[in-house]
Amino acid sequence: MVFHPGLRHPLVLTATVLLSAISQPSAVRDPRQRPKVHASAVVAPTAALSGDVTVGRRVYVSFGSVIVGDDGPVENGQGMVVRENVVMRGGKNHPLRIGKHVHIGAHAALSGCTIEDELFLATQVSIFHSVRPGKSAEMQIGAVAHVNSVVPANAMVPIGWIAVGDPATNCPPEAHEEIWAIQKPRNLPRAAYGIERDANGRADMQILTDRAIEAARNHAWNRFEETGSSE
Repeated sequence: MVFHPGLRHPLVLTATVLLSAISQPSAVRDPRQRPKVHASAVVAPTAALSGDVTVGRRVYVSFGSVIVGDDGPVENGQGMVVRENVVMRGGKNHPLRIGKHVHIGAHAALSGCTIEDELFLATQVSIFHSVRPGKSAEMQIGAVAHVNSVVPANAMVPIGWIAVGDPATNCPPEAHEEIWAIQKPRNLPRAAYGIERDANGRADMQILTDRAIEAARNHAWNRFEETGSSE
């Protein structure tokens, strides 16, 4: 429950909260997978939370954003701002953890990474598995931090550039050979999907898609209303 300064009465914003359970269609809900939303958080009505998700103190999640903790936890500290249509996903071996006072711009995508305190992530930023951006770093519009990379504290990734390596090197998108030389041994298919590359350096897309579909089939989503808790 939150109070709008222009209203005399409390304004209650209720998100679409999805509860996942390993089940058949008549499944019993798994209470361990119920999203936890702090009473001081503001979650827009069209946001969707699923699975092991924690929305902390004084967090704002805007319209259309999706936070998925079905395969691994998503946790955040206080004062996080999530703008419109952001996708945040935790993984079995890659929990998504976000520190305090972090801004996540519209249409950003975060998967299984660890975000330190006081970061500014602009519109359409993408951050992949096991990436660790340091405190007070900044990623500008459309910037990418690739799998298993470490963006140093106070660093900046420019508009549309790719940060790759440990510590990360900033590369323009046209520098494919330089990016690939650093990125190939970091192995996105293994980190993200548990799949090794074949002799030609490619991931087996049939295995990848079959695993994703089977994982989805093992979850059932049941809608319930959540106006906030003090947890």
